[in-house]
Amino acid sequence: MQTFYLFASIVGTLIAIILLIRKAETKTVLIGVGFILCLISLKPIDALNAFTTAMTKASLLKAICASMGFAFVMKFTKCDVHLVRLLTAPLKNLGFFLIPIAFIITFFISIAIPSAAGCAAAVGATLIPLLMASGIKPAMAATAVVSGTLGGVLSPGTSHNSIVANMSGFSVPQVIGVQLNNAIVAGIIVCISLMIMALIFKDYTKGIVYKAKTQDNNETMIQKVNVLYALMPLVPIIILVIGASDLPKYQFLSPFLEWTTKIGVAEAMLLGAILAIIVTMSKPSEICKEFFSGMGSSYANVVGIIIAASVFVAGLKACGAIDAVIEFLKNEQHYVSIGGTFIPFLMAIVTGSGDAPTIAFNESITIHAAALGFDQVELGTAVTIAGVLGRVMSPILAANIIVAAIAGTNTIEIVKRTALGSIVSLFVIAFIML
Repeated sequence: MQTFYLFASIVGTLIAIILLIRKAETKTVLIGVGFILCLISLKPIDALNAFTTAMTKASLLKAICASMGFAFVMKFTKCDVHLVRLLTAPLKNLGFFLIPIAFIITFFISIAIPSAAGCAAAVGATLIPLLMASGIKPAMAATAVVSGTLGGVLSPGTSHNSIVANMSGFSVPQVIGVQLNNAIVAGIIVCISLMIMALIFKDYTKGIVYKAKTQDNNETMIQKVNVLYALMPLVPIIILVIGASDLPKYQFLSPFLEWTTKIGVAEAMLLGAILAIIVTMSKPSEICKEFFSGMGSSYANVVGIIIAASVFVAGLKACGAIDAVIEFLKNEQHYVSIGGTFIPFLMAIVTGSGDAPTIAFNESITIHAAALGFDQVELGTAVTIAGVLGRVMSPILAANIIVAAIAGTNTIEIVKRTALGSIVSLFVIAFIML
């Protein structure tokens, strides 16, 4: 009977992959397959328990929902656009070197705006036309921007950092500290790869001006950069970095900064939103409305995937698949690093999302990292960045579709240019970093 259950879990997983490739709704697929597997195993209550337990993980809800609420406030006040314009204003007549510079700027901005689609839209509207007007082909202009969204893995607002922190007992800044090495190495590799691909595809021609299809609307265009507005998206990050630093080194500042050591991700985001009210002189009622709208959107979309993935994992557990995989990995530990990176990577490519495969793997395998001979945080962060590297190689990634539309190109051309950096980075992280 156990063999039948394992066979059912394999078939269920394949069905889930096929449905996701065919763009079926992610949460419906994960919950549906997970519940059916629990029914087959005669353990339907396990699916229900997994659903309700994931609904109320306070540590995850606080960080993820507050981060999305803050993101909505930044978009409403256009502080995110001011930040982009502030960083891109000095970039003129740099020619070929605009490619790595655009990547670096987007990498930095994505730490403050961790949503790949949101960051691509905000940065792309300004940077892509600038790159194209400087003689860089539309496909490479779009690729430089979407590749830079890799920096989102270092954001305290990224759900995966909260998930790894929750299962390991570490704080989110500590998890980001572990992820930093992976992000820097992958960032350098991707940046160099972009320049190599630009030379191979002859993506830069001096004196040529390409015209972007950017819409000239009030959402993306601002007349003059307000520096204070531009600093607002960075406020929570600054607070968390100060709180995680060694204050005794700066004893003269300790009385003023000691409060930051008691601030978590959610509190930092809330403080950032409050400060935005003062700086932008917005109506508190409007900011409050946007913050709660962001929280609701986060629960529906981000936390919703976490809940759905928990039900799917419960189905695999009920069939004994998780125990079988863990037992296999215990005896063949050299496969852990391969499975923890290549599986989320490949799944992200075919589904166009790094969230579902990354969350599912972390919830099912990474939680048992110690028994497999791996550090939980190191494995969890490797899984996270592998999913991010895979998603930029997906032609159906929302961020790829957005930048392709702005540049007037297609997503296949973008994938051709992201492939080298993503694949090389994956191998380095899997076989050297992990």
